[in-house]
Amino acid sequence: MPLPVVAIVGRPNVGKSTLFNRLVGKRVALVDDRPGVTRDRREGDAELLGLKFRVMDTAGFEDEDAQSLPGRMRVQTEAAVEAADVALFVIDAREGLTPLDEEIARWLRGSKTPVILAANKAEGRAGEAGRMEAYALGMGEPFALSAEHGEGLVDLFEAIRPFVEREEDEAAEPDDGEERPLGPLKLAIVGRPNAGKSTLVNKMLGEDRMITGPEAGITRDSISIDWQWQGRDVTLVDTAGLRKRAKIDDKLEKLSAADTRRAIDMAEVVVLLLDATRGLEAQDLKIADQVIEEGRALIIALNKWDVAEHASSLFNGVKAALEEGLSQLKGVYVLTVSGKTGKGIDQLINAAFELRDAWSMRVGTGELNRWFARAIEANPPPAPGGKRIKLRYITQVKSRPPTFVIFGNRVDELPGSYERYLLNSMRRDLKIGPVPLRLNLRASKNPFGSKAQ
Repeated sequence: MPLPVVAIVGRPNVGKSTLFNRLVGKRVALVDDRPGVTRDRREGDAELLGLKFRVMDTAGFEDEDAQSLPGRMRVQTEAAVEAADVALFVIDAREGLTPLDEEIARWLRGSKTPVILAANKAEGRAGEAGRMEAYALGMGEPFALSAEHGEGLVDLFEAIRPFVEREEDEAAEPDDGEERPLGPLKLAIVGRPNAGKSTLVNKMLGEDRMITGPEAGITRDSISIDWQWQGRDVTLVDTAGLRKRAKIDDKLEKLSAADTRRAIDMAEVVVLLLDATRGLEAQDLKIADQVIEEGRALIIALNKWDVAEHASSLFNGVKAALEEGLSQLKGVYVLTVSGKTGKGIDQLINAAFELRDAWSMRVGTGELNRWFARAIEANPPPAPGGKRIKLRYITQVKSRPPTFVIFGNRVDELPGSYERYLLNSMRRDLKIGPVPLRLNLRASKNPFGSKAQ
């Protein structure tokens, strides 16, 4: 399905091409202080805070004879508006309204295409005065914009969203698991020394690929092995055992530990292997926390389950300790395996693929903001000092791990407890699963210039 179209219209030199360049993310349209630089319609694919659409830069609208060059340019502009889903009428807020602005407004009011009004170059008091003056055009509330500095793009997003957002487009958004094949599952096996990592890898492969033995620390390098599980490609990484840093004296062991940490960073899913005969120790929680901090999907696997004593109480105890010790990520998968017998390996690999899909997912902008509205309604943000924090909307900026940006006012005062509420609600309501999520907060004034909180 073709993308929805936004046509940028206005008299010459109001900043249409500057805005076009910002929306398409590169300098495509020529920009100059002289009016009339743009003559033909120029089109490009644009993305604004998760919304994808086609944008058309049009020639400056001039009231000239249809046979003259400016007149022929105006005909092209009229055709662009007729073909668009919404027209963005741009005025120069610093100059204020002109008779030509009023003429364009009269023409647009007679068009069947919806129109939204933007007051560009709105920096400073003069810009605000020009924006207020634009109410006289009778085209609704004009919003302030600075195409040159990237300000007001939040308001632009909210203005065009009703005309641009389509459920069909959300369904057709690139899904990392379908349209862009993810390739082999990058699966790292980590844990303390002698947890049975190499034995488990050998059982997976069906051969004695890794050296094993009762001595701790046999594996020194991170060993990467290409493998297939039920016809699906896996890159399996066996790593050196991770001990407490205070106990790492040997230079070679320090290098091995650093290599393991690099393996975690390169993995998609990390299996933290525990020795079920020893249970969960503080160092295991530190390794798990490191995996989550790196933004990788995590599975806890209790190895040597075939010889574990008091299995039921051990399993429940580990789960309870994880719930308390990994408060930033609830519901981490806890599975039981045996590197000796192979029991539980299929469930482990299947869970890893499932988590990789969740870790790679993208949520459609419409679905995400409908959830956001429900979450805020159910539990409004606090009001420090009696002034309510206003959260305006949310967008996903990347996956692997899923990363979101919330725009609003006074977001620097939003407590961490409310951020955790939003993340937990998102995991539950959108069925994302127990994978790390990233949430950044940005002030609405200039979303492209703010820093993540």
